Amino acid sequence: MSNREVVVLSVGGVKFVTLASTLLQFPESRLAQMLNNDDREFKLVNGEFFVDRDGTLFSYIIDFLRTLQISLPTDFSDYQRLQREAEFYGLSPLSSLLKQEHLLKPRLEILEVRFSLQEMQAFFRIFGSCSTTVETLAEQITVFSGQQSGQSWTSLFPFQKPLVPLPLERPSHHDVVFQCGTDYSAGDQFVARYVSIKPDNRKLINGTNVLGLLLDTLLKDGFRLISTRTVSSEEKVECYSFERMQKPAGITIMVNQTPGNSGIAQVKRSQAQKGK
Repeated sequence: MSNREVVVLSVGGVKFVTLASTLLQFPESRLAQMLNNDDREFKLVNGEFFVDRDGTLFSYIIDFLRTLQISLPTDFSDYQRLQREAEFYGLSPLSSLLKQEHLLKPRLEILEVRFSLQEMQAFFRIFGSCSTTVETLAEQITVFSGQQSGQSWTSLFPFQKPLVPLPLERPSHHDVVFQCGTDYSAGDQFVARYVSIKPDNRKLINGTNVLGLLLDTLLKDGFRLISTRTVSSEEKVECYSFERMQKPAGITIMVNQTPGNSGIAQVKRSQAQKGK
């Protein structure tokens, strides 16, 4: 059979249409042998290959053959059943990978926001278990500084000098620290720090407003607030804990074909997510 021909399979009553070349990705598999009528498990009925297996799980099998990648839903849990299907079809690279469930299961990502309000200043510290998420947040948050005359930290009259963006403090790859509010210097002069969090374009000076915008940004990004607590009542430090399920990095099956060889499969992790 030419590997350009279209093949129709009925798996447990679910119909799939693909190319023969897709089924020949792993020449030693039962799906490749099926094309030569060398496997009795597959019945050719009215031009369709029928096999009495799970049609839902076969959708992941055919996707794997088409892309040589593993792509499973976040709530997927049938790893052992899918592994048995991979073994049935003779796809040993996929079967071996599915035995290592920890590579494929979503990871729980934790993020913590500490907030302290002291007189006219508010202090923030964000800690995240995934450094990539913290890096993304650091790119979204901008602190602007400027000197102004006045008696109120919520004064709305224009600055005497343009606002200057300040770099955020990064104690580690998993932390970001910043503050907002005012700090008096000499006379009636004070330094004001405003915070902007993309995609919102506002520059906020009130710590409570910044906290509200930050929490709203995290919720929109898929985090779930799981607890709030007071870390230090004397220093007025509050802690907000969030969690979300982080999809694992993609897994790609690389097949090296050599003359006279049926192919050697290697597993390679995608670098789409580098944070740990």
